[in-house]
Amino acid sequence: MKIILLLRHAKSAWGQPGLDDHERPLNRRGKRAAEAMAEHIVHNAPRPDLILCSTAVRTRQTLAPLVHRLSQPAPPIALEKGLYLASEPALLVRLRAVPDDVRTVLLIGHNEGIGELAEALAGTGDPTALDRLHEKYPTGALATFETPDGSWRALAPGDGDLLAFVRPRDLTA
Repeated sequence: MKIILLLRHAKSAWGQPGLDDHERPLNRRGKRAAEAMAEHIVHNAPRPDLILCSTAVRTRQTLAPLVHRLSQPAPPIALEKGLYLASEPALLVRLRAVPDDVRTVLLIGHNEGIGELAEALAGTGDPTALDRLHEKYPTGALATFETPDGSWRALAPGDGDLLAFVRPRDLTA
């Protein structure tokens, strides 16, 4: 089986007028959420073989606590401008280009694309997790999918079995 981890960046700051959207950092709540999600991923999710991350400041800041916690050496990390605000079809195309020797991929991106990709992949899964996923994909949330073994090129909508959908508030409740 292949595993896909879809992580939406944590809550970002809006308080700096004139700051380019790509350069917006995490706010205090976002930094706490990124730390909590990193801890969750390290202890409860499969270790990524590859990390794909948007080049936006807020996605890189969401990734940083995870990289700090992963056992060394860290998996390969691809910071890709094309993932910045990418649509669901563009994200699916990117996943299809993952090398076939990669078993687990973590993709860190933005809504609407990341939430739409998660919805598109979700063919089956835990009913509670599916309900939460369909309700909203909040900042800092992580969807974990299992997909059929084989080539990433064959990945299609509906192929994912949603194993878990965790929001930052689930970890502090």
